[in-house]
Amino acid sequence: MKQIAKYFQFDKLKTNYKTEIIAGITTYISMVYIMFVNPNVLGASGMDKGAVFTATALASAIGCFLMGIIANYPIASAPALGINAFFAYSVVIGMHVPWQTALAGVFVASLIFVLITVFKLRELIINAIPVDLKHAISSGIGLFVAFLGLSQGGIVVANKSTMVGLGSFLVPSTWLTVFGLVVTIFLMVRKVPGAIFVGMILTTVFGLLTGLIHAPAHIVSAAPSLKPTFLTAISHVGDINTLQLWVVVLTFLLVTFFDTAGTLVGLATQAGFMKDNKMPRVGKALMSDSASMLTGSLLGTSPVGAFVESSAGIAVGGRSGFTVVVTGIMFLLGLFFSPLLTVVTSQVTAPALVIVGVLMAQQTREIAWDKLEIAIPAFLIIIGMPLTYSISDGIALGFITYPIAMIAAKRGKEVHPLMYALFFVFIGFIAILNA
Repeated sequence: MKQIAKYFQFDKLKTNYKTEIIAGITTYISMVYIMFVNPNVLGASGMDKGAVFTATALASAIGCFLMGIIANYPIASAPALGINAFFAYSVVIGMHVPWQTALAGVFVASLIFVLITVFKLRELIINAIPVDLKHAISSGIGLFVAFLGLSQGGIVVANKSTMVGLGSFLVPSTWLTVFGLVVTIFLMVRKVPGAIFVGMILTTVFGLLTGLIHAPAHIVSAAPSLKPTFLTAISHVGDINTLQLWVVVLTFLLVTFFDTAGTLVGLATQAGFMKDNKMPRVGKALMSDSASMLTGSLLGTSPVGAFVESSAGIAVGGRSGFTVVVTGIMFLLGLFFSPLLTVVTSQVTAPALVIVGVLMAQQTREIAWDKLEIAIPAFLIIIGMPLTYSISDGIALGFITYPIAMIAAKRGKEVHPLMYALFFVFIGFIAILNA
């Protein structure tokens, strides 16, 4: 035990086993909802929900172990909300790309992710994208995720006259979403640890009591087979043979890239790890993160990345990688509760999507709204994602507009050459979509 404490630098970080274990469990409770939300989201693309459940748990556990043991950070990993929605609704459903090919796209993006990390190019790419647009991407995904939640929960529906409108509250299942949203809002505002997960539990109980959800025959069972998704990505790499699909790969790369970078820096700041505005052991953290994404694609899930809910464990004192080692163990134990997938309906997970959307949209406060050359492309990214029902389309609108606006403001020289390159990439992307 002393050797473990020494390896994770308990003395230097002023922590102990009790604190780290509590922090690890707290982090798990805060993010365990992803085990049930991810299968529902990816299931919409035709993927086997049981296999996605197992892939989610294993990918999350491995991601936590890598970050904890290699980088010694209390930052957990799991398939990210937002990018999984892009996978299911934009790529598979919107572009009519088979989920097997989309998964191959994640695998290819992961390989690129690893390569640019090894050659230390991630910092270069991060610096090329204006910070305001990074915040806009995160915020836009937040609005998109919230819109999905409201839609899946029946609160917002399609309307022939106005395109979208308020759903019918005469539908009993809609009230299940309303109940979950009210309860989760209350818990979040009261800062209850694991508020999203607790809200899902209370909503499920409410659904069972009212008959809106049918109870499963049993709760504990063997983990669902991983066979429907395991290594599928590799066998379909050859399907990525069009410019449209390469743009999809690029989007997987960019969105995961910015989301993860922002999360890592934000959590490191919260924990007090930042030194002279730099993150210690950042290379190990980025490599752990890249390896997690690659592993997740092989298992059969959308991109894996640092999870912002790790802030819950950090808030209760988690300071070393042992925190997320505990979290990873909890994910492995959670594998045996797959029957709960039948009671965790879209109305149960919808409030979680809305609240996560709110958290992500908070990034809008960091955007320089007083400068139109920044505000216009940022706004188009944010509003474009939910209105086009596509994360990549929203990014395209902003990245195309940005160089134009900067040139108009006589600031064209401030635009990184990579942004000009992306301008042409997304012009081609839109041309392909409308061909």
